[in-house]
Amino acid sequence: MAHAFRQVDCFSSTATKGNALAVVHDADDLSTEQMASFARWTNLSETTFLLKPTVSGADYRVRIFTPLQELPFAGHPTIGSCHAWLEAGGKPKGDDIVQECGAGLITVRREAERLAFATPPLARSGPVEEAVLQRALDGIGLAPASLVDAAWVDNGPGWMGLLLASSAEVLAIKPDFSILKGMRVGVVAPSAEGDCEFEVRAFTAAGFEDSATGSLNGGLALWLMQAGHAPDQYVAAQGTMVGRAARLYVRREGAETWIGGAVQTVLRGETAF
Repeated sequence: MAHAFRQVDCFSSTATKGNALAVVHDADDLSTEQMASFARWTNLSETTFLLKPTVSGADYRVRIFTPLQELPFAGHPTIGSCHAWLEAGGKPKGDDIVQECGAGLITVRREAERLAFATPPLARSGPVEEAVLQRALDGIGLAPASLVDAAWVDNGPGWMGLLLASSAEVLAIKPDFSILKGMRVGVVAPSAEGDCEFEVRAFTAAGFEDSATGSLNGGLALWLMQAGHAPDQYVAAQGTMVGRAARLYVRREGAETWIGGAVQTVLRGETAF
């Protein structure tokens, strides 16, 4: 049985300048192995599968796969899946959309030309262990003296965050993925460039640089705001060094921190299974 399929571009108002996501609709009949196999085949950072919700408060359920594993939560798959669900005729029960995923219920809000999700709380926070931090610094080629601050910013995928003094230092990093293998390292610094206040780079456990990472930016926001490193509202740039121009819109409202961005549909079709 074929399934409707979309490939969307997340966190950019210009198609192909954000982060690509494959979305398979009405996937309740697919097995976990079929989902994992298709995610390995697309070879994108994430592929998602839309299913009927299992709890009354949710509008839909999503399963999120990398080519290597299933994730409980990820950011660009959240706004990308929501965009695909709405475009396919999904009707939320309330003003906001409620997504069910492995991390629980995630609220997604429509905001003019963007979608924004309420980032889940950190599953792991606090200082990074000395040996782990040193390996991360070795992997990105920085001395400890270059580091302003570091912390775990894990809201599901397992990110750590490293704060540097300037965006120039962030953009100059040449990662050694043989050292970083199995680690998820996010690097951030203030930026004075154009329309953004921070520059972010994300080095994944699979050995590539991600172009726009909602989960990392959500974790970074919770940490940076609480630690006094960032204001309650800012724009982060990501993907600069991989030829992208992603923009993530971050703001804190009371107890919630929202991560927003534009989504474009690039491809529509159907699967062969």
